[in-house]
Amino acid sequence: MNINVYDCVSPLDFRYYGQDARMRELLAPYVSERARLKSEVAVEVALVRVLARRGICPPEVADEVAAAAEQVTVEEVAEEEARIQHNTRAMVNCLQRRVSDRARPFVHFTTTSFDVVDTARAWLFREVTHKAVLPEILKLERILIDLALREKDTLQIGRTHGQHAVPLTFGFAIAQYVNRLGTCIEKIRQAADALPGKISGAVGAYNASSLFFDDPVAFEAEVLGELGLPAALASTQIVPPEPLADLMHSFTLAFGVLANLADDMRHLQRTEIGEVGEEFGDAQVGSSTMPHKRNPWNFENVKSLWKAFMPRMVTIYLDQISEHQRDLSNSASQRFLPEPLVALVNALLRLQRVMGRLVTDRERMAQNLALTRGLIAAEPAYILLAAYGHSDAHERVRRLTLDAQASGRPLGDLLFEAEDLKPYLDRFPDKQKQVLLHPEQYTGIAARKAEQVCETWRQRLGL
Repeated sequence: MNINVYDCVSPLDFRYYGQDARMRELLAPYVSERARLKSEVAVEVALVRVLARRGICPPEVADEVAAAAEQVTVEEVAEEEARIQHNTRAMVNCLQRRVSDRARPFVHFTTTSFDVVDTARAWLFREVTHKAVLPEILKLERILIDLALREKDTLQIGRTHGQHAVPLTFGFAIAQYVNRLGTCIEKIRQAADALPGKISGAVGAYNASSLFFDDPVAFEAEVLGELGLPAALASTQIVPPEPLADLMHSFTLAFGVLANLADDMRHLQRTEIGEVGEEFGDAQVGSSTMPHKRNPWNFENVKSLWKAFMPRMVTIYLDQISEHQRDLSNSASQRFLPEPLVALVNALLRLQRVMGRLVTDRERMAQNLALTRGLIAAEPAYILLAAYGHSDAHERVRRLTLDAQASGRPLGDLLFEAEDLKPYLDRFPDKQKQVLLHPEQYTGIAARKAEQVCETWRQRLGL
């Protein structure tokens, strides 16, 4: 049965995935139902290959099962599942129908359904992480590093609580995201490589495999070695849920960094701020009724997707609990696990496009920095006065800021006109005086720190 993409229910299918050739190219081998079947038959093939290696069945049987695995289709398995009401047994039945009577007994030999399902899922998520997610997140990290270095000396007012704080540089602000995303990349790598499989049977105690092997744990390790997976040290009918939860949590953390970055860039495009802008196409429309609008819709989309998929972590935490050796309360919910990953990759591709072409208005940044007429010198003024012995420097400077706001005059001018402060200010070295008169110089080591952060993550991530 063929379904038109516009007949699908999920917007992931008809809007964010089904219409995007790049997304399908990246993710279809890992997130589709066809991919799930391919991974599960791969576990069956690995099992029979090790059975043959250990002399339980002839080598020809392993070759026969491997050939049959290439032929089994997702359509026939779905039809068989509809008949017998068991998805793993449906896959096994379809495999067995394509092999000889001699080979048939060794398909699914000594294993339970979730030996196959959990092992296949671990293999799929490790593969999609290393072959799709990490390459794309590293591309965005490179873009952010390049942007941070390009803008490392670009003056910008720092903001806390939406208010002007003290100056920094735009490159330093972007370097914060370089650092946060780099940390997430390392967590994702570690979590993906730690995903375990299992070939330990119905309750995890190797009941069936111990009938044939004195070393069932070594047999398990050998089967999983065919797939490049470690074995869970202990399992029930299912693998311990924490490793997969760790990976999904790492994805969600990274998505949160993307949403925060997008939100910052969105606010910097506000008309009254106007410090950055998305590149806007000649034919692009910003509003259905206001032709002048140039909305930051790509950044808003990233935050919106995050809002939709971040709460999915609650379900993943709920799936941590399974009664006794296993119940079915996670069987439906875990089928949705690929969806947050698809949304994350969509956000990555979107941010690669817009951050790679971000327009920076340095003149507007300078204008915004000057809006408060030097009030941002209040912090260095208070700290320096305190350092030179003023007993109530914070309060004295606070009162001067009120005078500056009321008069519209620069705070630096009022500082140097205040007779009671003259004994202290006269002791300031010229460099410190210049900071008070020209507070745009009060950027600490922002530019140098941006360089350091970028170089650190270039080395740690091998960029």
